[in-house]
Amino acid sequence: MAQQDPATIIEPVQFADARNSLRHVFVRDLVLDAHIGVHQHEKLGPQRIRVNIDLAVWEKDVDGIGDRLANVVCYEEVVSGIRALVAKGHLNLVETLAEQIAALCLEDSRVRLARIRVEKLDVFADATSVGVEIERVTRF
Repeated sequence: MAQQDPATIIEPVQFADARNSLRHVFVRDLVLDAHIGVHQHEKLGPQRIRVNIDLAVWEKDVDGIGDRLANVVCYEEVVSGIRALVAKGHLNLVETLAEQIAALCLEDSRVRLARIRVEKLDVFADATSVGVEIERVTRF
């Protein structure tokens, strides 16, 4: 078996990482009704989507949280922002929604990396879901 060049090996992102002062903030299985899709029948009404988010958040001062909400990335604000994006109106593509969610998350300067998965839940009777997953990083 041939050796693979180490420069071409893609390492999975480690969201919680003490060496780099990163914590992992996540939202799991947020199910919303969204107006999304390119087909005519998808434009007639909402369909169920599921959103999952993983954020690598820089801890400016690991001991400085002080049990204060203002010192952390608030997942409630992230969820509220996603709900507001979905409520804006019809989008053609789950890719567009994923990009908008990533941009929303990266607005907080403490967020270094955002992995977003958006799935349509009722497209095919013989598939649990279809969708897209993206990963975006801040430019720092």
